[in-house]
Amino acid sequence: MKRIIASIMLLLSAIGFTQNTENPSQVKTKAAKKLAKKFLRKHGITGMAISVSQHGELIWSKGFGYSNKKQKIPVKPDTTIFRIASISKSITAVALAKLIDDKLIDLDSSIYNFIPDYPKQIYDITVRQLGGNLAGIRHYKNNIEYALNKKMSITEGLDLFKSDSLLFEPGTQFNYSSFGYVLLSEVMQKATQVPFNTFVSDTIFTPLNMTHSMMDASDVTVPNCTHFYKNSLLKKHILASPVCNEYKIAGGGFLSTSEDLIKFGNELISPKIVSKEALSEIITSQHLKTGERTGYGIGFSIETSKNSTPKYYHTGGGVGASTILMVYPEEELVITVLTNTTGISMPDFGNELEKVFID
Repeated sequence: MKRIIASIMLLLSAIGFTQNTENPSQVKTKAAKKLAKKFLRKHGITGMAISVSQHGELIWSKGFGYSNKKQKIPVKPDTTIFRIASISKSITAVALAKLIDDKLIDLDSSIYNFIPDYPKQIYDITVRQLGGNLAGIRHYKNNIEYALNKKMSITEGLDLFKSDSLLFEPGTQFNYSSFGYVLLSEVMQKATQVPFNTFVSDTIFTPLNMTHSMMDASDVTVPNCTHFYKNSLLKKHILASPVCNEYKIAGGGFLSTSEDLIKFGNELISPKIVSKEALSEIITSQHLKTGERTGYGIGFSIETSKNSTPKYYHTGGGVGASTILMVYPEEELVITVLTNTTGISMPDFGNELEKVFID
């Protein structure tokens, strides 16, 4: 009997030892999964994908909830396609860096060199100011503009704001503007003489093997694309209203998966399609004419991690989409979170994941 009890005690000790010897990566992913489930429940998120890579290798990729609530189709981070909202600006920025390398655009040149027919303003505007939200171009006036369900080309989309006066002298203030990125994409397609969507697909998506990334075309059914949801005061998981994002593709009109965005994020760490010199132009904070730092380069917010190391990131908020992409070059870490639900604040959750994955 004593031998039996001793054997049982030894077995229990061995089990306890095994459970307490999880490797650091397992501890991190377990903590992240717990945070993610809590975040999903708290905000009534229908579906979410989280992917994390370090040193160029995917270390955690997980789907939560549903891409189609009615049919109970689960989210799969490698194939479920989401609206990425304003992370699109980051993709536009890297495409712009490619144009810098190809000497097709000088960031400090006037936008009128490329679009001479655009209505003249009291001040000139440079490409750099446009990409850095320093040009004085306004943002959406209201929810109607934000959720506009009218299919337009980029050029047609300029009509929404091109006759409006600038909000301020370029370079004197920071004003986040998705319309500014509509104008930037018009400049880029004039510089290349190639449609903006085609240029991005050929120079970013194809070479980075982002096979599930594309323009959000309102008249095309995309396989594996999530449904898009919103929460009302009385009921959660309601389908969001249709929206047309073609004209604002550069600022908020791309579709992607969380794993595709990991590939994109790693381009900032180990650039293969753009030079380090061109990349530095978009990941360096701009300054106002007073010298004040804006904390935004081109297509990326520029901050520091909890360890005071560099951090490049962008959040996104669109119809049926709340997203975040975070890149930590010194740690060689990329974290991306995509959801299919409108109006979810992402920065705090992003910071929680940062604390988990950065030692």
